Amino acid sequence: MPYPFEIPFEQVLANMDQAIDAVFSCLQSEFMVMPKGKGFIEYSVFEMGYESIKKSTGGFTKLTPDAVLSVVLELPISMIVLRTMLGFTPPEWAYVTSQQTDTMVEQGFARTLDRNIRIDPLKPLNPSALTLQRLKALIEVACHLLREGMPPVEEGRIHRFYKADTLAGLQSLKGVADLGVPYAMLLYERYLGRPFAGHRDSVSEWVGDVLETAIEGSLSQSGITYRKTKRAEKIATFDQTPDFIIPDEFNPKVVIEAKITEDDGTARDKVTRVQHLSELAAAVTPGGPPKFEVIACIAGRGFGVRREDMKKLLTATRGKVFTLQNLDRLVECSLLKEFVTKSAEN
Repeated sequence: MPYPFEIPFEQVLANMDQAIDAVFSCLQSEFMVMPKGKGFIEYSVFEMGYESIKKSTGGFTKLTPDAVLSVVLELPISMIVLRTMLGFTPPEWAYVTSQQTDTMVEQGFARTLDRNIRIDPLKPLNPSALTLQRLKALIEVACHLLREGMPPVEEGRIHRFYKADTLAGLQSLKGVADLGVPYAMLLYERYLGRPFAGHRDSVSEWVGDVLETAIEGSLSQSGITYRKTKRAEKIATFDQTPDFIIPDEFNPKVVIEAKITEDDGTARDKVTRVQHLSELAAAVTPGGPPKFEVIACIAGRGFGVRREDMKKLLTATRGKVFTLQNLDRLVECSLLKEFVTKSAEN
């Protein structure tokens, strides 16, 4: 069967199962391969930070704040290694430090410091007096927590330091540094933390930009006037802001929602967003044709799980569902063709 956007909507409704199969056939998942993004730390760099801390502390036998601070100032990637040993996010580290010392460390400061180090992990730090004070506090708390290890916890609860390298304080640290981590414990910790979870979260917006950039390319190549909205932007004529409005919000004729998800539960929520836009288009002209065409551009395995959700998406868009694999047909197979001002050759 042809793609749903290639045939009249009546044929889509009459052959809905085939239409769903056609969309599913060109949905690809990108969850196995992720973009590195700005600030990605290669293992060789991470290992440099680890070995520097290990050396300065005598193989983790003397984990003192002064020794660690000197390493961090000279080789900032060591700060990321220290945070990884704790198993904290930057805001969590800042919060614990503010609670346990007289120094207030804002969570925004911790995020910014962490990102700046990831962008240039080998450039020595030259902190201001205030930044140095906060650095000392963060490191002081980290060293204290790592020396102490996991405290007793009540039945039915688990501590964040229930890890092979922090369970028994310096004894655990020295043990994993000298002998390596027991593989079963390594797998267990990986199970609790999700592989690449932090990196996946940090590049999630960048992954979404891939689809939006492809849409922009198609529109610009055809000379189509469009309004790309910003994240969380409010548009007076829309109670739910779409990703693209053609030609603009004052006279919308086409709206585009660009959605990527690898999770079927999230896909359902995003289908609901498209349905609402469809309802809004119909509500503007009750009983008449929709005021504007609603297009969904999707990617990710999440949309390829529930057939009922895809049926709702095809119905809401009257068959105008595109994927990264057929996005080159976006303009010619929608009302966008009425706004073309230049050919691809130009």
